[in-house]
Amino acid sequence: MAIELKDLTKSEDNYSQWYNDLVVKAGLAENSAVRGCMVIKPYGYAIWEKMQAALDGMFKATGHQNAYFPLFIPKSFFSREAHHVEGFAKECAVVTHYRLKNDPEGKGVVVDPDAKLEEELIVRPTSETIIWNTYKNWIQSYRDLPILCNQWANVVRWEMRTRLFLRTAEFLWQEGHTAHATREEAIEEAMKMVHVYEDFAQNWMALPVVVGHKSPNERFAGAEDTLTIEALMQDGKALQSGTSHFLGQNFAKAFDVQYVNKEGKQEYVWATSWGVSTRLMGALIMAHSDNNGLVLPPKLAPIQVVLVPIYKGDEQLADMRSRLNRIADELRAKGLSVKVDDRDNVRSGFKFAEYELKGVPVRLAMGPRDVENGTIELARRDTLTKETVPQEGLAERCAALMDEIQKNIFQKALTYRNSMITKVDTWDEFVETLNTKGGFISAHWDGTVETEVAIKDATKATIRCIPLDAEDEDGKCIFSGKPSKRRVLFARSY
Repeated sequence: MAIELKDLTKSEDNYSQWYNDLVVKAGLAENSAVRGCMVIKPYGYAIWEKMQAALDGMFKATGHQNAYFPLFIPKSFFSREAHHVEGFAKECAVVTHYRLKNDPEGKGVVVDPDAKLEEELIVRPTSETIIWNTYKNWIQSYRDLPILCNQWANVVRWEMRTRLFLRTAEFLWQEGHTAHATREEAIEEAMKMVHVYEDFAQNWMALPVVVGHKSPNERFAGAEDTLTIEALMQDGKALQSGTSHFLGQNFAKAFDVQYVNKEGKQEYVWATSWGVSTRLMGALIMAHSDNNGLVLPPKLAPIQVVLVPIYKGDEQLADMRSRLNRIADELRAKGLSVKVDDRDNVRSGFKFAEYELKGVPVRLAMGPRDVENGTIELARRDTLTKETVPQEGLAERCAALMDEIQKNIFQKALTYRNSMITKVDTWDEFVETLNTKGGFISAHWDGTVETEVAIKDATKATIRCIPLDAEDEDGKCIFSGKPSKRRVLFARSY
């Protein structure tokens, strides 16, 4: 299918439409026949696979193992943890019957009323309940702890307003669920995993993030504390990009998960859960891309280098193909993912636009003059610059460029993010900054849910996090004027 770059909406004209156009035209995903659900296309899934592989390695390096738990959860499980059910009740999809039958009146198929389930099942919106019911069978003694499990899965949250990758009724994610003997171990685990997410975001996604605690009103349903990584998109809105929860003993008590400690006494287990999802794809797109298309960090690019021949006639194409395949082999020997695009049914200019749209970090083009001179044209996607370079030493040059491009993309995002953090001390400054500049606003808050909700109702801005590195600072809440001990970060968000 032809890709018309001119059809890509400019981000400054309509950021939301630019995003949607980019997801579809770059071949990442599209809407499906099921309302609110998406089809992740091969190119988009290839990026997700790279994310998955990197994160999976990081989880295993910190002692976690993968497991898999059921998609269906008995409805009664949700009623055992009051805050949890309250937090997810509005988003649950419920299975009530297990069979269809032909309509006796000839109107297709209908639910068989005789096939009603004895207990309705929830299609998992998250797995704490089914996992803690399982952990009850696995844990008897302190010797069984800790349990460090992760699962890669799909979940369903019946969202009414959906957007590809950012918010869909079904999405892919990983969810870690760990069990510990002490409160201190569980808190340490939750903190360790939020820093794993920080490491991944910054060193793989080239995405600067702020790490902090969620306010009580924004915590995960059923958690005592939620840690988060918050990123800033190029339209000045924040995106929660990963969370790690200290669950205390809430789920252990709900499912009666106890262990015998070293002194022979029964104690309830301490818990964490943590997760990131395909929402990271949305973060990757919105943090780096431009009006020419995607800009992908080399570490996550399915194709790191594309080689394009410029030729006339079949004989020249055959020669170019042979030369470019030899170069491709040298690049692959350096560990790079490479594609030689020798299609003869589209022009080279079309190919250039296509790979620019798809965010391929480096493009190499070779024409007859390059063959004579022993050169090749090298174009960088991050800077949109190109130069003619010698073919000799090309593999080493491209391998080094991957690190340079990765760092450059991160630095650009970091410079932008830092320029979009504004300190304010009054309500008028807060509202003006929010409406004219956006970004993160560092302001004092009195610590009450009432004030937090009032600010959200008045401005649609929420407390994104209380940064881990926030220093104590006496001040007055921008809304209530009451005393405050530290600043928090507000923003409008996705």
